[in-house]
Amino acid sequence: MRDEHRYLTETLRGQLMRLERALSADVHLPEGFEDVHLPAWLRRTEGEQRLPVSLAVLMAIALQILLPSKFALRPHLLLPGLEVALLIGLVAANPVRINRESGVLRTTSLSMLAVISLGNAVSAILLVRNLINGSAGNSAGALLATGAAIWGTNVVAFALWYWELDRGGPAARAKGGNPYPDFLFTQMTAPEVAPPNWEPAFLDYLYLSFTNATAFSPTDVMPLSRWSKMMMLCQSAVSIVAIALVISRAVNIFK
Repeated sequence: MRDEHRYLTETLRGQLMRLERALSADVHLPEGFEDVHLPAWLRRTEGEQRLPVSLAVLMAIALQILLPSKFALRPHLLLPGLEVALLIGLVAANPVRINRESGVLRTTSLSMLAVISLGNAVSAILLVRNLINGSAGNSAGALLATGAAIWGTNVVAFALWYWELDRGGPAARAKGGNPYPDFLFTQMTAPEVAPPNWEPAFLDYLYLSFTNATAFSPTDVMPLSRWSKMMMLCQSAVSIVAIALVISRAVNIFK
């Protein structure tokens, strides 16, 4: 009886150790085992859809084009045109699902995000400078619309950064090779509240970016790595400065 109990204990212990090593990507589980015992965010998947990301990028580009020229890097259409060209290349390479890892594609995607962020940073600096100098204009509606466009672009840009950098990016996440997330979503800690095939997608990162830009702090998604904490800190700082300056100036115009 004692030997049988010892055998069962050792068997269970061995199974737990194998599962733990698999979660740490040290070993490969037998085919079919992953689909039953691992959540989707830890195993190989088809990759997420390209469409939501492309629509978000197009929205950011449209907001940059609609900005008054005095709040944009000149020539006005230079950066939006470059962003469109980079987006076309990315869509051509992965038109439906983002599941192809490539150094060229990742560099192209990061370059596109850098261009979007650069254009929005320049617009934010020009807006702040004009507000301080009193040359931002006397129309409260136009000022609020400009501030909203820059703020909205900021939300999309940071959502894209979070989405592109978390666990190596969307293509790397589709392979399920990195078990250490940079952002901890609720479904990861409480898998019983989500379907078995749940994994973070772009809309989850967009929600994270929006709540961080409005609450100026994490809500239901916690940053774990140092770079994610610093990026969320920077986004909150930019948002609070822009909102405070634009709203205060608009209130003064109304008075």
